[in-house]
Amino acid sequence: MYRSLLCLLLLFGPVSGALAQSGWKFLTEKQGIKVYSQPVTGSKVKALRVECELNTTASALVTLLLDVPAAEDWVSHTKSCVLLKQVSPAELYYYSEVNLPWPLENRDFVAHVKVSQDKESGTVTVHAPAIPGWVADKKGIVRVNHSIGLWTIRILDKNRVSVSYSLQVDPGGMIPAWAVNALSSQGPIDSFIKMKEMLKRPVYQNARLGFITD
Repeated sequence: MYRSLLCLLLLFGPVSGALAQSGWKFLTEKQGIKVYSQPVTGSKVKALRVECELNTTASALVTLLLDVPAAEDWVSHTKSCVLLKQVSPAELYYYSEVNLPWPLENRDFVAHVKVSQDKESGTVTVHAPAIPGWVADKKGIVRVNHSIGLWTIRILDKNRVSVSYSLQVDPGGMIPAWAVNALSSQGPIDSFIKMKEMLKRPVYQNARLGFITD
């Protein structure tokens, strides 16, 4: 049950380049999905990194990541995922609540998602920092206020990309750090496997984005 929060934050946790690129320890691998962890100074919860290659395009993957309601279909224990504001095709704000089993309290957060692509390398990054103040705190729900991560999508071929995602998050409340760390390797695996299945849907396979060059 603890991994459900990890699954959600893995996909929509706020994004930054603050995580170091060295010191990662390999945890597990399944279906080509590799998971690594790294201690974080001042935190009991380790950072995570997930790497894999996908038979898809950057446009297809970004379309899925920007499809806010779709998170309920492939991210474990997502109670709701609601678009708050669409700034542009490549930028939006959304609110999400994570449904955790009793006696744990649900978690929620607001994220500001912004996609960019390097003109020279073609590498796509997805930034989504947590934004305070957009939605008032709700009784009985713990607000997630700290999360740092980075989506990096590198184009390998016409229909193949390399994906790297790094995340460090404080889930807040009364979730023991040892439980989060013990189960963190399986949560990302489950989410990425479901993501692969979602990307087979025509709505994503046929996606073309004006701000992404595949």
